Amino acid sequence: MLLERIRAAEQGPLRAAEMPDPRPVAGEISIAVEACGVCRTDLHIVEGEVTARLPIVPGHQVAGRVLECGAGAQRFRPGDLVGVGWLSQTCGQCAFCRSGRENLCARALFTGRDRDGGYAECMTAPEWAADRLPAGFTAQQAAPLLCAGVIGYRTLRLSGARPGSRLGLFGFGASAHLVLQLARHEGCEVFVFTREERHRELARELGATWVGATAEDPGVLLDAAAIFAPAGEIVPVALERLDRGATLAVNAIHMSPIPSLEYAKLYGERVVRSVMNCTRRDAREFLELAARIPVRAERVLFGLEQANEALARIKRGEIRGAAVLALRA
Repeated sequence: MLLERIRAAEQGPLRAAEMPDPRPVAGEISIAVEACGVCRTDLHIVEGEVTARLPIVPGHQVAGRVLECGAGAQRFRPGDLVGVGWLSQTCGQCAFCRSGRENLCARALFTGRDRDGGYAECMTAPEWAADRLPAGFTAQQAAPLLCAGVIGYRTLRLSGARPGSRLGLFGFGASAHLVLQLARHEGCEVFVFTREERHRELARELGATWVGATAEDPGVLLDAAAIFAPAGEIVPVALERLDRGATLAVNAIHMSPIPSLEYAKLYGERVVRSVMNCTRRDAREFLELAARIPVRAERVLFGLEQANEALARIKRGEIRGAAVLALRA
């Protein structure tokens, strides 16, 4: 499914295209895609809020079987079930890369933005960017974990939540419903703020302590919080719910303007911090933890040629959990 020009999701920006099967060059693998998660970042790309190389095949939550290994690629063998996420390549030389913070590399390249991604029957990726998927996960189960899960894991860590913390989640889509499972496993009380009733129902089913509308008051102050909706107006609302010394982690690659706020809402050593990409370590740690808990994504399945419909439904807030393109059973 190819994006050639920017259009609104409702206008069907992707078209089905026949392209030659890609072959891996040195250090790469080719993958027969079995499933690809549909991310809100993909929506930002097709609508032009996040810039991308055009034409591009989107998709960066890719699970499938290794077809072929290029010269020097030795981590995997044909038939291995692997996953590929957002971060595709970094320079390996800057201060960020050398210190294990490759998520901040200014020369990074991204799957489905700078190189063709997983809205396709076949793709290639640097073997560096792939992870072996844990036993017990099918491709369809694993796909949403590869971005929504990994970035959610990083967001939870950057929020400073600890066992016993009161954690607030603002917005409750693909990433937040996975974070809720992680936080519950770690002994947090989780408070979910979301406008959609279908999302509130899922939060209750997954064990949230309290569920309400975005502006509702749960009656207690929060020790940590995370925003998953790309709506800047939520930032001051969330700050009002934080206790002193608490951190608000903002999980968004694109966000509407944040309105001005009174300093009193930030005072008391409260912290607002953004979340940018994720590291290789984040992916390894999360996938191991997800298999052990286990974390399970609530999924709505689409065929590959239904990618436009999936994006439009994400935009309208109609997906309960995560949208996944299922290419093979």
